[in-house]
Amino acid sequence: PPERKRFYQNVSISQGEGGFEINLDHRKLKTPQAKLFTVPSEALAIAVATEWDSQKDTIKFYTMHLTTLCNTALDNPTQRNKTQLIRAAVKFLETDTVCYRVEEPPALAELQKNEWDPVVAWAEKRYNVAIGSSTSILGPNIPASTKETFVSHLASYNMWALQGIEYVITQLKSLILSMGLIDRHITVEKAVLLSRLEEEYQIQRWGSVEWAHDYDLCELRARAAAGTLFVHLCSESSAVKHKLLQD
Repeated sequence: PPERKRFYQNVSISQGEGGFEINLDHRKLKTPQAKLFTVPSEALAIAVATEWDSQKDTIKFYTMHLTTLCNTALDNPTQRNKTQLIRAAVKFLETDTVCYRVEEPPALAELQKNEWDPVVAWAEKRYNVAIGSSTSILGPNIPASTKETFVSHLASYNMWALQGIEYVITQLKSLILSMGLIDRHITVEKAVLLSRLEEEYQIQRWGSVEWAHDYDLCELRARAAAGTLFVHLCSESSAVKHKLLQD
């Protein structure tokens, strides 16, 4: 939506019957489908409230990634159930960024091997699966058992967290990088760099359009970070929430 003038002075949170609510002055925040904006954890409510409180003279909705994710979880505009969300996430394995390799130029092929192989090896060990990589345009042949393992793992997350996981995967174009990020094996900066490896290689060779590259990079980091935070704040473990608030 377009920017609109900030119409409130104070932002607060309160606990209602369905969870935690966001108050803009004395108005309760609603979703695009006019549902009461209610989130499952106090930590997430604080994070969303901070987004609203950070807006200046105008409300820039495109900067409010956590609010957007909450709206998606509440309204579920695509009307998908948990099984459909999980299957959509696992389907990314078939086109996972880190599994597609080049043979030419040799320098890029070497860079992909050095940077992507370790994270693929981590995922194979972490989840006890076979993933591999391929230079074929068809991509690697991912075993059915690997897909089912990821289906089982993702099933341990609730619907809210799954919305966040799919959001991160969509940003990074990689299930493997996304799980590495959510499992805290790699940082946001590292995950984004690995997802843009070929682009960064080309920029180092030919240069970049002034400001445009930096803007895209910062935007992708912001979205990946917001999605990852959303997953953790929607997780069932109160210990995880407490630690994140301390961090």
